[in-house]
Amino acid sequence: MKIIFIGDIVGSGGRDIVKQMLPDLIKSESADFVVANGENAAQGKGITPRVAKEIFEVGVNVITLGNHTFARSEVIDVLGDAAVLRPANYPASVQGKGHGVYESANGKKIAVLNLMGRVYMPVTDCPFGVAEKMVPELLKETNIILVDMHAEATSEKIALGLYLEGKVSAVIGTHTHVTTADEQILKNGTAYITDAGMTGPRDGIIGTSADAVINRFLTGVYTPFKLAFGKNVFQGCVVEVDGETGKALSIKRFSLSD
Repeated sequence: MKIIFIGDIVGSGGRDIVKQMLPDLIKSESADFVVANGENAAQGKGITPRVAKEIFEVGVNVITLGNHTFARSEVIDVLGDAAVLRPANYPASVQGKGHGVYESANGKKIAVLNLMGRVYMPVTDCPFGVAEKMVPELLKETNIILVDMHAEATSEKIALGLYLEGKVSAVIGTHTHVTTADEQILKNGTAYITDAGMTGPRDGIIGTSADAVINRFLTGVYTPFKLAFGKNVFQGCVVEVDGETGKALSIKRFSLSD
């Protein structure tokens, strides 16, 4: 089976290019399932019910989130949807779920687990410990498991990939919005990439207006970020998984512009 993973969707530009390009990508890849990180989908920070609905309507099956999960109060209404996942290593008392098992287009069950790193990120439970607990539970339902590791430090993402190799089908890194060129199949059959990239404004700095970011670097003074506008990029990866064994067969990046 084939799974499309879409790197962090940023604002209306990211949503627009997903609408424009995802249906054709699903057809050309004969994809069975689509996962998108949507934690920046509403004006660059957070998600709302309207935005989530818009993303689902173009063919996305599951939306994962990250450190901006609770940036908007409206997210509480979104987290009641079983197909919207917040990081599983938030405390159990936090609203929402961090994992789910879904049926793909080819009838196979696929589990998605959303985790968040702790290096330069909000305080949460240990993603390694949560994965150690959750993966065996998910394996009771399916051997096809995709993990979104939303983290700042590349070392933390790589460590989780190696920690879970052979136990899950794929570990896909998100959050830094810059595609890495280290996609690979680890020796025990887990697809891995440190960052799947960003889907949104191309001509800025990780989706935001360059002027504000540069001013922060030049002066050290806080400057509110604004979304960049103009051309958009559609980035992510396609993972092919053996439907019987759950082992990854291939992983390839994509980067398309409007």
